Amino acid sequence: MTEKKSISEFELLLIANQVIQENENYIEGIRATSVTEKDDVLIFKGDYFLDEQGIPTEKTMAVFNIFKYLALHLSKEFTLEHTVH
Repeated sequence: MTEKKSISEFELLLIANQVIQENENYIEGIRATSVTEKDDVLIFKGDYFLDEQGIPTEKTMAVFNIFKYLALHLSKEFTLEHTVH
């Protein structure tokens, strides 16, 4: 097993958003705005393009799939830096 690279949230979001824009399912406006880590899995969050009633739109599934792709692929390479506050 290869060692994961420890990376800041800021740097990881830069990488994630580059990957999003290069994804074949990219839709204008999709961005990861935050990332957390749970049980060695990176969890990306952003706008899910829900309508006014909070109902998913056709963009919602695309966002979900892209964030799932990021979690699967970037979790293998990176871990969030643990900063002491």
